[in-house]
Amino acid sequence: MMTDTDSNAEHFRIEFPCQYPIKIIGETIGETDEAASSQIIAVVCRHAPEVTADQISTRKSRNGNYQSIRVDIIATGESQLKALHKDLMALASVRMVL
Repeated sequence: MMTDTDSNAEHFRIEFPCQYPIKIIGETIGETDEAASSQIIAVVCRHAPEVTADQISTRKSRNGNYQSIRVDIIATGESQLKALHKDLMALASVRMVL
């Protein structure tokens, strides 16, 4: 018997490959912001080498304490997304990956 939860899981299943937006939020660290951003982009490109500059956007928070980087990748599978998340969270400047 299929429950509502089972049907919802089927309804929201991601079909790979697909365009997948990732938002990385990190603390701004003054003069090293550029280096931290470059490090984040390097990790993303290691997992999704097809990423181009026009698929990346950055934005500082209202008070300037945080910076968000949004990258649109072509996700090839769940294992790619898990590995990317793990590597991004290992960076000192990263606080959250959505």
